[in-house]
Amino acid sequence: MRLHRLTVTAFGPFGGREEVDFDALASGGLFLLAGPTGAGKTSVLDAVCFALYGSVPGSRGRARSLRSDHAAAGQLTEVELELTLGGRRLRILRRPEQHRPKRRGEGSTPEKAQTLLSEWSAELDEWRPRSGSHQEIGAELQQLIGMSRDQFCQVVLLPQGEFARFLQANAQERRELLGRLFDTGRFGAVEAWLTERRQRCEKEAQSVQADIAARVERLSEAAGELAPAATVPEGVPAPDEALAWAAALREGAALRQEVAEVRHTLVAERRAAADERLRATQELFDRQQRHRRALDTRDALVAEQPAQQEREQRLARAERAATVTPLLRRLAEAEREAERAATARERALNALTALPAELRDADVRAADVRDANVRAADLRAKEREALGRTGELRALLQAEQRQAAIVREAQQLERRAADAEDERSEAEAWLADEWPRERQAAQRHAEAAREAATGRDALAERLRAAAQRLEAGQRRDGLSARVATGERAVAGLREQRSVVHESWLELKQRRIEGMAAELAARLQPGEPCAVCGATEHPRPAEAAPDQVTPEAERTAEAAYRAAEQQFHEAEQQLARLAADSAAAEALADSRATAQLAQEAETLRREHADAERAEAAGLAAARQLERLEREHERRSAALSSARETLAAAEEALSRLTAEREQLDVRLAEARAGAPSVAARIAALEARGALLGQAAEAVTAASAAADAASTARAAAEEECTAVGFPSPAEAQHAALGAAEADALRAAVTRHGEGLARTRAEAASPELVAAAALPEADPAVDQARAAAVEAALFDAHAALESATHRVAQLARLSGQLVEDVTRLRPFAERLATATELSQLVAGTSRSNELRMSLENYVLAARLEQMAASAGLRLAAMSGGRYTLEHTDARSRNNARSGLGLQVLDAWTGRYRDTSTLSGGESFFASLALALGLADVVTDEAGGMPLDTLFVDEGFGSLDADALEEVMSVLDSLRERDRAVGIVSHVSELRDRIPNQLHVRKGRAGSRLSQTEC
Repeated sequence: MRLHRLTVTAFGPFGGREEVDFDALASGGLFLLAGPTGAGKTSVLDAVCFALYGSVPGSRGRARSLRSDHAAAGQLTEVELELTLGGRRLRILRRPEQHRPKRRGEGSTPEKAQTLLSEWSAELDEWRPRSGSHQEIGAELQQLIGMSRDQFCQVVLLPQGEFARFLQANAQERRELLGRLFDTGRFGAVEAWLTERRQRCEKEAQSVQADIAARVERLSEAAGELAPAATVPEGVPAPDEALAWAAALREGAALRQEVAEVRHTLVAERRAAADERLRATQELFDRQQRHRRALDTRDALVAEQPAQQEREQRLARAERAATVTPLLRRLAEAEREAERAATARERALNALTALPAELRDADVRAADVRDANVRAADLRAKEREALGRTGELRALLQAEQRQAAIVREAQQLERRAADAEDERSEAEAWLADEWPRERQAAQRHAEAAREAATGRDALAERLRAAAQRLEAGQRRDGLSARVATGERAVAGLREQRSVVHESWLELKQRRIEGMAAELAARLQPGEPCAVCGATEHPRPAEAAPDQVTPEAERTAEAAYRAAEQQFHEAEQQLARLAADSAAAEALADSRATAQLAQEAETLRREHADAERAEAAGLAAARQLERLEREHERRSAALSSARETLAAAEEALSRLTAEREQLDVRLAEARAGAPSVAARIAALEARGALLGQAAEAVTAASAAADAASTARAAAEEECTAVGFPSPAEAQHAALGAAEADALRAAVTRHGEGLARTRAEAASPELVAAAALPEADPAVDQARAAAVEAALFDAHAALESATHRVAQLARLSGQLVEDVTRLRPFAERLATATELSQLVAGTSRSNELRMSLENYVLAARLEQMAASAGLRLAAMSGGRYTLEHTDARSRNNARSGLGLQVLDAWTGRYRDTSTLSGGESFFASLALALGLADVVTDEAGGMPLDTLFVDEGFGSLDADALEEVMSVLDSLRERDRAVGIVSHVSELRDRIPNQLHVRKGRAGSRLSQTEC
């Protein structure tokens, strides 16, 4: 993975848009990310992590918002990253969820998070969109990178502080960190699964054992008083003990059942004898009671004989009246019908007298209503006369509708004529006045615009030339000031170069003069001199107090070379500025800038006037076209209005004549009614009332005749059956229900008297009455005592039989539970052993190392092996980092130990005993080792860009040199290493730098390359 370009907008401390060119920064292999504390160096790394994973590392993403507090309200927060992954050039654009101002109105509206992925196509030479889905992009990047976010933050963004804490951490803390980095949760899941499996097997076995205990409890409950005879198992019994105890219970229950069967047989025989005695006594008592009741009933029926004779006479009269009941019923119905018909006749005639005066018939008066001789034929004749008149009036209904239509048409024609008159007046006024005036004005404007636009092109050319001269004059003025500044700077650098050069030459001369003392300082007794070769040195030269060292001479020479380089660069820059100033002076025609500006402004105003005149000409031409079209429309409207007005006047004259004729005919037909239809409805109502009155008169006459006939027939028939009048026959008649009840009472009395006389004379009952009085209560008490004894015997037998069956059933179930327990116990033993083994609690696991710790220990061993090589290089071969399986203090679990081998003493040291600088060496080596291991685990995905965050401030010059040598070795694989630090020595050693500068308006980025 190699980073190419990063662009952040309104992100973190960066209020605006900032860009980082990693290709330029990484051209030398090492680059420095520098800046004061709190400026936002780590925010650059956060932006890289956010672009790849959609979140920032650790707690920073939870503690604050990604949006910058310095950003403008309308500027959206976004991060864009270009990088190469797996040989593919990708561009990722991410915007977090944020609020933006509403486009209309006040307030803000939420903006959803957005992610876009593009890929560079070499064939098409352009970026091609790949996806806009968060999930799809996240999955694809995860697959290409091969690392989770935590792994990426530990491997690519090497945070030294966390690895320093890792060195001091205990085994549990190391396990949590390594577990996140290497995703060993699956091994922890295996441990958890085995633990869960053991717990599940325990629950299964305990469930079966609970079933056995419950079965033993139920056996004890079923055995009842037999249970104390056997030893009741306590707690969870052993299977064999429970089975033996159940067999003893079954034997005792079988013996109890045999005893209960014998007792039940004896009591049943006693009950049969008692039942036979009770039955004989009860039969004698029943016969004696029946004979006594028969005598009492016979005497009561004999006493009721007078009432029985009265009932028989009344029944005979009712039977004679029943023969004339149909005639009496017909008479009542005929009289009721005659009364109803007379009422209807009076109501119909009264309705006729209530009609309005113009509809009432003069021959039908109020007196006629009370006259019984009003004839139906007269009423029918008047009904036909009224209905005939309605037929004549129906022919005039259409004429009445036409009269209303004429009124509506006349109103519409009047409105149309008024509209046509208004339109005609308006058109005539416009054509006579406005049309000539507006056309002449538009023609004048168009002619003036054409004349003013004639010189517009020439003015435009002159304006472009004047603008170029003005721009050259302004550039000339600016360059003049820069040339003057440059000349002063060159003079100063020239003077500075001379001073530094003289200082260097002076130091060089002084070193040459003291060279003898410098050579003498290197002499060793017995070793030849580098100048004369002598092995004896009786009088070596001594160094002066201000002896110049080689380092001082090299420093002075370097200062001179730098000053000379600055002087030459300033001279070249001054020559370029002078050339640009001369070119601008020639283009400005050696005129003052104010004069050039005035000339350009004058031409700009003239050109603007010409453009406005041309625009006015176009508007005038369009106005002429519009007026011509309006003239055509108004002329056509005037002609149409005149035609419409003439046609409306003609139609109104015709409709007026037709309406006058209809008014005369309809006034006669209405006869004072509001309309012909109302007149027809009134006549129809009168005809209907006349018809109803005729029918009522006819029905009343017929009903009166029928009532007279029915009365004569009823009187004749009643006399024939012995009743002087129909009223007496009606009084003697009985209803069907009452007659049936009376007849039934007569029959019951006769039959009851005969039956009781026969029963009282029965020989069997007479013989029983002659015997002593029977008392069944004594035999009932004796039978009840025997019944109770039999019930107890039966209950005892049923209980014993049920107990035997229940004990047999429960014993069978107990055998099944014992058989079912065996495989569960075997599985529990296997699961317990495996669970304890992978959890590190088994005796066979000597190191007490869990499965996840075992895997993490292997990863830590790989990290330590890779880190040991780098630690040896950084410490000059003194220290080597190694992994150890030794147990921790207090016999704690092992597997995640680290130790340092000190080559100077040959002993191992705990990582907590390292000094600050040594801890930095070890943590940096461990971080780089982690990068190697995770890279290999991710499928060998090359990590071409790494960042090392802080920790260099605790190193001295020699240690810093060793660390830089190790970091330089990382470039052997064409890696780019970014160092995040504010150490000043690193700014001198690393030329490629990315600076973060903070200010009130937010932080800014700038970069320098060699």
